[in-house]
Amino acid sequence: MSILFLFLDGVGLGQPDPATNPLVAAELPNLRGLLGGQGLVAGTPATETERAVFIPTDANLGVEGPPQSATGQATILTGLNVPRINGAHWGPKPNAAIAELLRRDNVFRRLTQRGQTAALLNAYPQRYFDAVNSGRRNYSAIPLAVTAAGLRLFTTGDLLAGNALSADFTGEGWPDGSAPHYSAHEAGQKLAALAAGYDFAFFEFWLSDYMGHRGSLDEARGILERLDAVVGGLLAAWDDAAGLIVITADHGNLEDLSQRHHTRNRVPTFVIGRARQAFAEGLTDLTGFTPAILEALLDAPSPTVYHGLQGTI
Repeated sequence: MSILFLFLDGVGLGQPDPATNPLVAAELPNLRGLLGGQGLVAGTPATETERAVFIPTDANLGVEGPPQSATGQATILTGLNVPRINGAHWGPKPNAAIAELLRRDNVFRRLTQRGQTAALLNAYPQRYFDAVNSGRRNYSAIPLAVTAAGLRLFTTGDLLAGNALSADFTGEGWPDGSAPHYSAHEAGQKLAALAAGYDFAFFEFWLSDYMGHRGSLDEARGILERLDAVVGGLLAAWDDAAGLIVITADHGNLEDLSQRHHTRNRVPTFVIGRARQAFAEGLTDLTGFTPAILEALLDAPSPTVYHGLQGTI
């Protein structure tokens, strides 16, 4: 059993208005296909189709104010209601208390302690490591959880070797232009192949949140159509009998370009694969992912691992 967790930063379920919601304006045949043709909008009910379970998921967690990245991502990664523990939604980067929660316990750490394999499949350019090492930049919740588990973040070398993907999937936006270039469909197939080498693989797509804050409707639509094509390649290559794909987000943002802040909308969750019903049972908010991952992988035989990719920075 393998689980691929495809994390979409800042994607909620908004109003069905193509003038303000790029999820409505964009052509998304693969994501809509997982919904049986329904739209990724508020009011679309929990649905099971031939291949997927869809769950409108609560990111507010009983805490006032708009959800934020640090607390939302930390909740996904720990199974704890981090905004409630923290006393408020917080972001974008973890404060000291949230960082301590992530260092002490997270899904990557739990799995590695059980002897299972896990990886963050994003590659990071050298300038990212330079900024972190110099103190100019702090880890966000996801790389903090990975490194706290004793796993290394992938580098340009891993990207060039074909063992990781750039944040835009295709490699077109890599800083020095050295990355391999894939079509979106090819990138989805590559993502499936990489994930199959681990018990648990995670990919962070943060461009969606960036577009929610700063992008135009056309830019956001383009990003989403690329994402949908990646999902198409991923679905074509994925063996539903051998694992699960989980797609979700930490908070809303991109779905309402009439404003440039996070929203309190529910976020979309897809669970794809033969074991989807057991994984999705009882999943209603962001606290449900880590328990479901740990349960699904409890007795799962480990896949063949790509050697040389684990270790510490």
